[in-house]
Amino acid sequence: MAGGKADRPRPGEFELIAELFAPLAREAAGAFGLTDDAALYRASPGKETVLTVDAMVEGVHFLPSDPPDTIARKLLRVNLSDLAAKGARPRGYLLVTALPETCSMSWLEGFAAGLAEDQAEFGISLWGGDTVSTPGPLTLSLTAIGEVEEGAMLPRGGAQAGDRVYVTGTVGDASLGLSVLQGRLLSASDADRAFLADRYRLPQPRVTLGPALAGLVRAALDVSDGLVSDLTHMCEASGLAATIRAADVPLSPAAAAMLLAETDVTFASLLTGGDDYELLLAVSAEAEEAFLEAAVGAGVPVALIGHLEERANRTPETLVRLVDAEGKPIAVPHAGFRHF
Repeated sequence: MAGGKADRPRPGEFELIAELFAPLAREAAGAFGLTDDAALYRASPGKETVLTVDAMVEGVHFLPSDPPDTIARKLLRVNLSDLAAKGARPRGYLLVTALPETCSMSWLEGFAAGLAEDQAEFGISLWGGDTVSTPGPLTLSLTAIGEVEEGAMLPRGGAQAGDRVYVTGTVGDASLGLSVLQGRLLSASDADRAFLADRYRLPQPRVTLGPALAGLVRAALDVSDGLVSDLTHMCEASGLAATIRAADVPLSPAAAAMLLAETDVTFASLLTGGDDYELLLAVSAEAEEAFLEAAVGAGVPVALIGHLEERANRTPETLVRLVDAEGKPIAVPHAGFRHF
């Protein structure tokens, strides 16, 4: 995060906000140009407000060497992914930055530029926040605000036995991308390495699909800690268990190549690595056709990977069962990423 010889000194808090962050609030009338202590938000008629917050800490959620624009974009996108999983359309966000002295002005300029780029892509504006100093590490927190039709928010629970389990996109790319950035997976081609690193740094929040799922999906959440771990959360909230067919889990060509070439890459590791930020969805048989039409209309690929069932004698550790083409269990050493 240190700047080069041409880097200028970092200004004070209010000067920094006025220069870098106030422009990000220009389109939000209720943000008052970040000159007030709070923002004013008026929900649209017939809508309910959805709130979500995520924090990212240097060395835990991103690498010190990651470009500042991609850190900013990932911070925004992981929150937009949460809104998409609730069926909500994004409206605005609040940002907290805790900056160590080593955080240079050029780094902050890159960070603000990344936010501006994604604000334009996703139609969202900064509404407010706080900027403080810290002895380290660099810590960032973002609260995203969205809207959903009254009574239409997609819950984590609510699934029923017999529901189909669908996932968007592909699984396992982000964890492989982290390995690439850590100097591993040397057998990967330059193109595959670039693809996987991009999937780690820049998740694709499914904001076009999420709002179209009201009435079509019984339960939803995004895959942040690993497919097995997050499907376990859905099972816990719904009082169910799940069986996933390994052959049906969608993998990118790059991930499939790594699975063949790298002895340290196992199928189970792709399902537990985390950071995919794809949507995991429980769909009833009656709604399946309409759901698939909605996915096509949103331009988002989806894959049927399993089903939900009665819990029976499953233990909390085995609520999600992974099976091969013959229905035989595949061992999963651990469910996914743990924050503590």
